[in-house]
Amino acid sequence: AGLSTGQRVVTVQKGPLYRVRGSHVTLWCKVSGYQGPAEQNFQWSIYLPSAPEREVQIVSTVDPFFPYAIYTQRVRSRGIYVERVQGDAVLLHITDLQDWDAGEYECHTPNTDERYFGSYSAKTNLSVIADTLWASMVPQVLTRTEGDAVELTCEVSKSTAQHTHLSVGWYRLQGAGERRAEEVLTLSKDFVLRPGPSYVQRFLAGDVRLNKIGNTTYKLSIGGAEPSDRGQLYCEAAEWIEDPDETWKDISRKQTERTSLAVMSQGRDLSVDIAAAETSLSEGDTLQLNCTVGAQKSSSRHFQVLWLLNSVEVARVDPHGVLIWEDEYEERAKLGQLRAFKQSNVVYVLTIYEVELKDNGTYHCSVSEVKTPGDFHSIQTNLSSGIQVDVKPIGYRMRLSVSTSTPQVMAGDALILFCEVQGATSPMSVQWWHLPPQHPGPQVPVATMERDGTLSLGSTYQDGRTQGSLRLEKASSGTFTLVIPNTLDESDGGRYGCEATEWSRGQSWTEEEETVVTVSSMDEVLSSRAGLGLHAMLRSRIATIRYGQSFELDCQVNARYTLKEVPVSVGWLFQPSPPTGHYHELVRVLPSGTVAWGTAQPHFQAKAQLTKAATSFRLRIHNAVAADEGTYQCEVEVWRRNTLMLGQPAAAARSNAVGIKVVLPESKLQVATKESSVEIAGGADTAIECKIMFAQNNSHFTVTWYLLPPPPADANPLKIIRAHYSSILEYGAEFSSPAQKSRFLSQRVSSNIFWLRILSANPRDQGRYYCVVEEWLWLVDGWYRLGEGASGRTTLEFKLPEHELHLEKTNGSISVREGEEVTLHCLLRGTRLPTAHLSATWFWGEESDRTRPLLTLHCDGAIEYPQESLAGRLHLRHPTAGDFSLTLRSVEKGDAGVYHCQVQEWQQQTEGKDRALEAWAHSEYIRLTTIPP
Repeated sequence: AGLSTGQRVVTVQKGPLYRVRGSHVTLWCKVSGYQGPAEQNFQWSIYLPSAPEREVQIVSTVDPFFPYAIYTQRVRSRGIYVERVQGDAVLLHITDLQDWDAGEYECHTPNTDERYFGSYSAKTNLSVIADTLWASMVPQVLTRTEGDAVELTCEVSKSTAQHTHLSVGWYRLQGAGERRAEEVLTLSKDFVLRPGPSYVQRFLAGDVRLNKIGNTTYKLSIGGAEPSDRGQLYCEAAEWIEDPDETWKDISRKQTERTSLAVMSQGRDLSVDIAAAETSLSEGDTLQLNCTVGAQKSSSRHFQVLWLLNSVEVARVDPHGVLIWEDEYEERAKLGQLRAFKQSNVVYVLTIYEVELKDNGTYHCSVSEVKTPGDFHSIQTNLSSGIQVDVKPIGYRMRLSVSTSTPQVMAGDALILFCEVQGATSPMSVQWWHLPPQHPGPQVPVATMERDGTLSLGSTYQDGRTQGSLRLEKASSGTFTLVIPNTLDESDGGRYGCEATEWSRGQSWTEEEETVVTVSSMDEVLSSRAGLGLHAMLRSRIATIRYGQSFELDCQVNARYTLKEVPVSVGWLFQPSPPTGHYHELVRVLPSGTVAWGTAQPHFQAKAQLTKAATSFRLRIHNAVAADEGTYQCEVEVWRRNTLMLGQPAAAARSNAVGIKVVLPESKLQVATKESSVEIAGGADTAIECKIMFAQNNSHFTVTWYLLPPPPADANPLKIIRAHYSSILEYGAEFSSPAQKSRFLSQRVSSNIFWLRILSANPRDQGRYYCVVEEWLWLVDGWYRLGEGASGRTTLEFKLPEHELHLEKTNGSISVREGEEVTLHCLLRGTRLPTAHLSATWFWGEESDRTRPLLTLHCDGAIEYPQESLAGRLHLRHPTAGDFSLTLRSVEKGDAGVYHCQVQEWQQQTEGKDRALEAWAHSEYIRLTTIPP
């Protein structure tokens, strides 16, 4: 497609299209008849119904800044994106369609043609409609025996205004974690029943059916269930609409809840399982044991169940459900402490409502099958595995822990203490006590919470100082919180203890724990700046950051007291790289929490995140760029409460400097370096390959093609063409003429393969070709070049003609005065076929190994001048007579150097085909020396 010279045509998916709100929508667009690279770029815009004449840009394959602000976030988060299907075709994806996405969409392709010819954009309409599809099935748990019938119903409806069709299908998941569902049977949108691969034979036999009952009910019937039918069954409905291109599109799908189907195969095996909700209990708890019988066609069979504790019978239930207790348990059963019953023919329950220590042990249930309810001879008996039940005395599990979130506070701050009780199963009472520092006397009661929640305060805490403010709360079932909002002085410090008591059946169990707190006066702490011993140390886990990554700086603060006890401000300082000699203040967080941003480095504000921990402050910088490289410091200041932010701080400390370096991602580029050769006949087309073996994801590539001419030509490589990642083409000086541009084309044939196409190759094109690939990546704020790699050389050679041309020998050296004219001879000897066509090229250079074309005479008589400035001074003699001598008029000093000519003979092929090179010849070198006038 990249070589086409027809009229450009852009085609977009035909509208109007109707899609439902919330769905994932795609629109296709393709271009044909274009010139330029095979990978074309696309830009999508929308014209909203509210402003049909105004273009709103959405997304582009080439310009990351193309989207308007209302679409920027959705494009960045890939809520809207473009998928390239091939070089000249794309899909626009809208992952979560909204009402405001309705409108006229335009697909535009930027021009890569030599001239504007054709259409460069196309439009289509998209309408957003409500999702009215509804599907429902009552979830069930079904157990069937092999051969039983299974019926499931699904309710499906829609109320879409447009003409749509429904498809309804049933699917089966083999297990709960299975993701790939198996199709059972589907009624398609064309009203055709289609069975899944595993159900074809049963469908043809009429054993699996799907019937529509009324307007909204669909029933799946399986005549004889098989073990392979077990799993999770659900119904899926889809709504279809016919697009203007006569294709059908599913615009909505809904799945119902699942029904669990178990199918038991025929057999007489008897299985018995025992289970308990809880096996570790305290006295007075409830124990419930379930005994489950597994058997085929259990409803028509008869079972007798025995409950056993440590292999001794507790109770039995006969096939009629009649219960018989052993003597030891009968009295407790009469008191309502025990219960055993037959829940169903396969489920039996034993409940002990108030367990005692003697209920410890291993429980079993034994199931015997009999032919008839009154039969004393069992057909078979099976015993369950044992289940161990442990009954502990009340209070054995109670554990107590006391903690505080305020181990060191300033006078006037609050004390918060926690008492956490674990393992208690009965009502509790809690008492807090206090023992001040240096106080040998008895513990001072603080507060008590009784079992019924009644709260009482100790005598010391009942005066006006704390009355109504001290709080004792039950935060959860086992956590009690004591809050003293206002500490007066150091005497409120010391030891605080919690005593918890569990009560049950007239007995009690008590646990006690304590913790220590310190209360200091502000004057004591801040009497001097040295009082805090304040130090700050700055750290970073990573010193070298890649573009686009985030990094975090941790300012660790050491002092005699925690940061929560005193008013603290922290400032973050930055010196760019290379150093400027002084630091800029990025941001400062005041004790009140106010954040003040500096003005010297404003770009930090949009991407910096500030956090505070117990002993540190953190600065996190997102999406690192070159401007973030430099050295950082943190500055911590402590203030007196009564002079907050007035005058000088009570103490201050500045951290060490930490250097951050921002580097580009490492290039992963690998280009194929294998050497190769290509041999072609004159006039044929050929292609040189450049293959990328590996590169970064999302990389873009700039490919430059070079030619190393064969000896004795120029040893320096000649730049042919540079194909920029943005589709801009640059030709080298020797290949910039229209004729050369039309013969040398750079083409991308796949994501990792580029070709240099050479059309109508001739002997002047011989040499070694290679490519240089540059890897480019978009990083945060622009395009960056990660690295480059050169390919191996591909040698282009021509098949030698069967015969040669012969040129007459010429003088090896000519002198001429500047301003005069001189003729350089190039005469062809011998006769030629009447059908032969000749072409000739004159070359010039300062030395024989560094020549370049001056002019070329083509077979059709056209003359090409690579250097247009010389066209008026160059003249060919008589090309039709085989004389290709070159006359150079008004000789200048810069004309001195080495000249030679090359003549080629071509033969016309069969009708409709190009000419083929039959022979060629090179003249001897002529050295021209100029003489000043």
